[in-house]
Parts: sequence; C-alpha cells; structure tokens
Amino acid sequence: MKRHGHLWPSIIDFANLLKAARQAQKGKRYRENVLQFNYHLEEELLQLQAELASQTYRPGPYKTFEIVEPKRRMISAAPYRDRVVHHALCNIIMPIFERTFIADSYANRVGFGTHRALRRFTTFARSSRYVLQCDECVNTFLALTTPF
Repeated sequence: MKRHGHLWPSIIDFANLLKAARQAQKGKRYRENVLQFNYHLEEELLQLQAELASQTYRPGPYKTFEIVEPKRRMISAAPYRDRVVHHALCNIIMPIFERTFIADSYANRVGFGTHRALRRFTTFARSSRYVLQCDECVNTFLALTTPF
C-alpha cells in the first residue's frame, strides 16, 4: 500500500472541522449538546483545532445505554465533540482507503449499504450453488492460521 504523509494539517484544517461538524449533526441537530456546541460553533472548532494541533486533545467519556429494538444490545455513544473529530479524520482518510477496497466490501462505505449488498448476494445466490458467509469464517480462519 502506498504511504501517505502530511495528512495531519488537512485533518485539523478549520474548513474540514466545520464540514465534520455539519456531518456529525445529521439527525441530531436539535439535541441539547449539539445545539450548545453549534451556539458557539466557531469558538468550539477553534478550541478543538488548537487542542488537535498541540496534541492535547483527549476524547470524552462515552455514554452507554441499552436499546431493545430491533434486538437487545448495548450502545456506546461518543460525545458530540468527539464525533466531530471522527468525521474530520474520516473525511481525509476515507478517500485513501476507499481505493483499496474490493468491489464486494459493503461495511461502513458510502453508497455500499445493505440494499446494495443484498442485490449483489441475490445475484450470486442465483448463479451459484453454494454461498459462504465470511465475517465469522475469516476471523476463525485468521485465528487458526496466525502463528503465536
């Protein structure tokens, strides 16, 4: 894989942080923590930029809660401020990694959601006699073949 250097200035660029804040608020725009962050948006982003530049930024505590629909599971949600940093990082590194993914990789990719994966699976299921579901198989295979 090609090495990419000097990404940090792009990650902490104010325009990238502003774009990340807009992305992080989608679907959560009227929540109290998002409204509070956006009320002082420029100050918050400048402070975040300064902390990232000086390498003094520390992630906040995650909020853990349980949901029961569609099935019971525990969710750990990052604070909104940390979500902005996640988006800022992904804005820069995703185009780099995107080029290395195979066409049939669907997890956490824009435009490669559940419906597209299901359509592709249906195509394979109609043209092939056997299907191998690989998530757990690959993890098991790697665990068995990796030397200790």
